[in-house]
Amino acid sequence: MKHFTLSEIASHLDGEVVGDGSITISSVATLEKAQANQLAFLANPKYRSQLDTTKAGAVLLNEQALAGYQGNAIVLKDPYVGFARVAQLLDSTPKSADGIHPSAVIDDSAKLGQGAEVGANAVIGANVIIGEGVQVGAGCVIGQDSIIGSGTKLWANVTIYHNVHLGQNCIVHGGAVIGSDGFGYANNRGQWVKIPQTGGVRIGDNVEIGASTTIDRGALDHTEIHEGVIIDNQVQVAHNVVIGAHTAIAGSTTLAGSLTIGKYCIIGGNTAIAGHLSIVDGTHVSGGTNVTSEIRKPGLYSSATIATENKLWRRNTVRFRQLDSLFQRVKKLEQNVKSED
Repeated sequence: MKHFTLSEIASHLDGEVVGDGSITISSVATLEKAQANQLAFLANPKYRSQLDTTKAGAVLLNEQALAGYQGNAIVLKDPYVGFARVAQLLDSTPKSADGIHPSAVIDDSAKLGQGAEVGANAVIGANVIIGEGVQVGAGCVIGQDSIIGSGTKLWANVTIYHNVHLGQNCIVHGGAVIGSDGFGYANNRGQWVKIPQTGGVRIGDNVEIGASTTIDRGALDHTEIHEGVIIDNQVQVAHNVVIGAHTAIAGSTTLAGSLTIGKYCIIGGNTAIAGHLSIVDGTHVSGGTNVTSEIRKPGLYSSATIATENKLWRRNTVRFRQLDSLFQRVKKLEQNVKSED
């Protein structure tokens, strides 16, 4: 188990120690559950009262919260970011693979970088390039002509089709599928004619892709996920979607084909965004929103309705259908009033 003194952690965070810097910290925890060898954090003033009762060995907090607190602390401008960095420092997550397992099937033309590790029953296809220090978990499949950048970690049962390029230091969680066919068909008098999806997928450095998320390959050009993007579990990214750098997308979101999302956007969970649209940089979309038109101005956008009693919801649904006729009636009344004036 990793452990560090409070002073060592403060140095890592560029924070200021208050109290005993020699105490040893081995993990992080909440204010409510923390014990003497653990470091807690206060990021939300809502939990300020828990400082009086916490058993944590030390707490990450800002100067304002320090007033009246008698325990050990590290003072930071942003305690939540500090917590994330300490959690990385103390991380004990195991590797997804350890060495080259004898049951792995690796094509003779594949190239594995120094320190690359491949788990049990993984399959690596022809002309695949695996960078230095890559971890390929048990049961993963990597199709021909794909490239996995140095330091990237694939958890178990990730499927990467042919002609997929994954950047450096990415994380792909179990069950994710990258490079599957986009939903491309032409209709010939009621018969669906499949359009081969001949593009690939290009994913930048430091991207994280959640469990059971699917990223389709492009129809002609590539589907693109740029640097620093984080994608939650069970997200559908259709063919030829482009996601700008450092955008975050929460779980169960659906992104339709040929959609372009800008940089530094935040897309809430269970959101659906129609295809062939553009979302400007810095946009924040609330969870459960349906986006059916372009967003050209940064800001917060929402469209989900509030949960109500079913009987009331049904009545309101009927009234919603009557809005246009009501509008026309009001418009006509306004015209009549104007004519009388």
